[in-house]
Amino acid sequence: MLIVGLTGSIGTGKSTVAARFRSHGIAVCDADAEVHKLYEGAAVPAIEAAFPGTTHAGKVDRQKLAQALIAKPENFARLEAIVHPLVLAAERAFLNAEAASGAMIAVLEVPLLLETRGEARVDVVVVVSAPAQKQRERVLQRHNMTREKLDQLLARQMADADKRARADFIVDTGGTLAETDAQVDNIVESLRGRTGTVFAKAWA
Repeated sequence: MLIVGLTGSIGTGKSTVAARFRSHGIAVCDADAEVHKLYEGAAVPAIEAAFPGTTHAGKVDRQKLAQALIAKPENFARLEAIVHPLVLAAERAFLNAEAASGAMIAVLEVPLLLETRGEARVDVVVVVSAPAQKQRERVLQRHNMTREKLDQLLARQMADADKRARADFIVDTGGTLAETDAQVDNIVESLRGRTGTVFAKAWA
């Protein structure tokens, strides 16, 4: 099974690209979605212990947690130490299930794939990219997003140019949806029939 790592900075259009992969019958494990699940379940006790007052009624209050991280950016490392092992476990379960079902390709959508040296855990890296101004416009339209919060998030992410330099494939979402879809279609076509080696080494 070939493992594709799908990554890119915030607001570049990863969800759109992931949806196109799914339209080809390729399963995608969304790390952000896994984090959302953890914030309503397994990670809640540890996060409350590390960041008192940031959970309520058995769920993480994302706004309060964001405020705690903005106040002390060094807290990101503490949060990641709690969440990352749980996300990795979810990804492992996903990949093993896909392999057992006979899937030839599976996608891990991981925003910080390259920042966490996750390229060692995938066979192919696909970077989603967009012009900086369009990226900022997209993100600032989100609920509860501020320029300060966006700047902090971008500061933790590798520069787009550096990500593009480390990609096996690049999807530029600065154009139309049809143009984005066509790029993904071409990538899928080029991946058909390729054999991966990482699953047996890192995930099985």
